[in-house]
Amino acid sequence: MPDSEKIRELNDDFRKSFVGDQVIITSGIARLPNVVALLSQVRTYDSFRPEDDPYGEHDFGSLVFADERIFWKIDYYNLDLTAGAEDPSDPGITKRVLTVMLAQEY
Repeated sequence: MPDSEKIRELNDDFRKSFVGDQVIITSGIARLPNVVALLSQVRTYDSFRPEDDPYGEHDFGSLVFADERIFWKIDYYNLDLTAGAEDPSDPGITKRVLTVMLAQEY
C-alpha cells in the first residue's frame, strides 16, 4: 500500500518550490494574463477537500483565476517518463509532473 503521508510531503514540497521535477502549462493557461501570478497561487494552494483529495496525497487542486476555473494535477512516472511510477513515495524512482490546465482542457 502506498505511503500517502510521504507522497503528500513530496507533492507539497515539489508544488511549493517547482524544484526537482517537471511543471507543464497547457496552451489555454499560456494564453491567460499574468501566468506568473497563477503559478504563485498553485504554489501556495491549501484548499484541499476530501472529495478532491480522497487519498490525502495533495495531488490535485482547483481554483479560479482570471474568471477561469483552473485545475492542477500531479502525476507520477518512472524516471524516463515512459510508464507510471511503481512507488510514488520513493523519489529515487519517481518523476513528478505537475500540469496546470483550464478545467475545460481536463
